[in-house]
Amino acid sequence: MGKMQLIWICPIGKRLTMTDTLFKRSLVDTIAGRAREPRRFIQIVAGPRQTGKTTAILQAVNQLDIMFTYFSFDDERDITAEKLRTVWDAARSSIRSTNDHILILDEIHRIPQWSSTIKALWDEDTRLDCRLKVILSGSSPLLLRKGLKESLAGRFEIIHSPHWSLWECMQAFGYTLEDYLCFGGYPGAAPLKDDALRWATYLREAIIEPTLTKDVLFMEEVRKPSVLAELFYLGAAYSSQEISYRKLLGQLQDAGNTDTIANYLKLLANAGILAALFKYDEKLINVRSSSPRLMVFDPSLLTVATGRSKDELLGEGELRGHVIESAVGAYLLARSKTDGFELFWWRDGGNEVDFVLSKGTKRTAIEVKSGRIKRRTGIRRFLEEYPGTYALIIDNSNINIEDFLLGKVPLFQ
Repeated sequence: MGKMQLIWICPIGKRLTMTDTLFKRSLVDTIAGRAREPRRFIQIVAGPRQTGKTTAILQAVNQLDIMFTYFSFDDERDITAEKLRTVWDAARSSIRSTNDHILILDEIHRIPQWSSTIKALWDEDTRLDCRLKVILSGSSPLLLRKGLKESLAGRFEIIHSPHWSLWECMQAFGYTLEDYLCFGGYPGAAPLKDDALRWATYLREAIIEPTLTKDVLFMEEVRKPSVLAELFYLGAAYSSQEISYRKLLGQLQDAGNTDTIANYLKLLANAGILAALFKYDEKLINVRSSSPRLMVFDPSLLTVATGRSKDELLGEGELRGHVIESAVGAYLLARSKTDGFELFWWRDGGNEVDFVLSKGTKRTAIEVKSGRIKRRTGIRRFLEEYPGTYALIIDNSNINIEDFLLGKVPLFQ
């Protein structure tokens, strides 16, 4: 659906039939459920670029018997606090006659100091007992995160919009497991997968470059933007592998020091494209001092960074192993947001565990037998050191990769 620059007030009975023809994620029901509740919190739909946040919001409100106002701050002329107040006042006027109204503000992060303006308007409504419900979204998860920390504490809930899962891509686009391992979960790129060059160009120009040059650079001052971009492409190509800060410094031009690399990795993780997983240790001081294991948030990012074809990526050998482990890692990163657990890896000498999940007193160790040559003592050694751990082995004879990525396997016991 195209974005509209006019204030768009949708009354009951005049629904947006275009959204009815699109695949509906489970996210839609979550948004709709929150919108039915009495006014309590601002709802923030947040996630990486191009994961369908706006479509999900419109699908959700479209199935409700509630009037709503939608406005997107796309036009440079509208990116002002004054325009935000005008839109908010229009929604307030509508609720006087309906008693129930939802205000949807898209691309909200583009307004300077947006969170302080939202806070003032929301608090004013609270004092005046105005029951206007508010849903916010934007294409920059970093800028949304910054604004939420600054002004809106205690006033919001986040609804996460992760990359699309294998099941969603199978249902919406007819993907096979092999398609997903190579092309991942960006819905806008899915129709282009049969044209590898066009598909990769779309990923770089519509997702990767805007994330690096807009989201991250607008979030805070980055002294060396070229190093940030180098780090992403290098890290994505090394996805699922441990790599020391020293090695990263050696392969990046003019990278500075390890503190710079660690900070840039944190920014890339907050932007939802590349994470640094740390070694599991019950002593937190040892966790952050360890070398990270790099992990893409979506399998497609590994494909673009390596420049390899589908046949090359999924052939036998070590590269296929990295692809499969990256897909498992991306799935777990998405689940960690919605299920509330922390994600690590573990190694002790030659013994290695691919993933360690920690949630309160529960802990799960996951080993992926994906074609890479590994010692088979990793899980056993981990269980000896951390008794009571739930163990999962993903391979052809235990849990197959497709069932795991389809969500058929409980992550905790």
